[in-house]
Amino acid sequence: MNLERYQRIQQVLKARQIDLTLCLEEVHKPNNVSAVIRTADATGLHKIHAIWPNKMRTLTHTSAGARNWVEVDNHTNIEDAISELKAQGMQVLVTNLSDTAVDFRTIDYTKPTAIILGSEKTGASEQAKKLADQDIIIPMMGMVQSLNVSVASAIILYEAQRQRQEAGMYDNDVSPLAEDVIHRTLFERGHPVLAKVAKRKKMPYPPLDDEGQIVADEAWWAEMQKA
Repeated sequence: MNLERYQRIQQVLKARQIDLTLCLEEVHKPNNVSAVIRTADATGLHKIHAIWPNKMRTLTHTSAGARNWVEVDNHTNIEDAISELKAQGMQVLVTNLSDTAVDFRTIDYTKPTAIILGSEKTGASEQAKKLADQDIIIPMMGMVQSLNVSVASAIILYEAQRQRQEAGMYDNDVSPLAEDVIHRTLFERGHPVLAKVAKRKKMPYPPLDDEGQIVADEAWWAEMQKA
C-alpha cells in the first residue's frame, strides 16, 4: 500500500462515529441498501444494524465498495436490535408520521443515537414504533407524504453530521475504534490480496510499519507462499 492511501485510511478511521448508527428494518431493495451504506460511510458511521426480510440473504454483492468500510450487524428481530442499541446507551429514533413525532432537526444528534428506517412498503413495524424513544419526521410541503428510504437516511444523517462537526466530534487525534479493529481495517483495505490469503489459511495479520508496509518474519511469508 502506498503512503498516501495508508494516511487516508488512518484519517478516515479517526473520524469514525461509533455512537451514531442506523437500523434497517426489512429494507429489501438492493439499490436502497447500497445507497444507505454509501451515505453511512460518507457521514462517518462505523457500523449499521439490520433485520432482513425472511427471503432475503444478508449483504453479499450489495454496495461492494462502501460495504468494505461500514460494518453490518445482523439481528433476528427488531426487539433484539433495539435492546442492544439501548444497552449501548443510545437514544433510539424511528421515522414515523405520528401525533408525537418531532421535526428530525430538533433532535440532538451529538448524543449516542440510533435511527430506525422501516421497509419500503410498510415503513417501521408497530413493535419498532412502540420500543423507540422518539418518532421523527422530515417535513414535506407537497402531496407526497414519504421519501425513499435512502433519501430519508441521507437527509437525517447529514443533519447529524452537521451537528457533530460543529461540536468537533470528527476532529479526533486518535481513532475511537478498538486497536484490533483499526489494525484489521488497515491490513485488509491496504493489502486486500494478502489479507484474503491469510484469512483463508487462518493466519494472523502481522504488524504494519509507519508507512503501512507489512512487518513479518520469513516464516510468515513462506507460509503465505505455500500452495
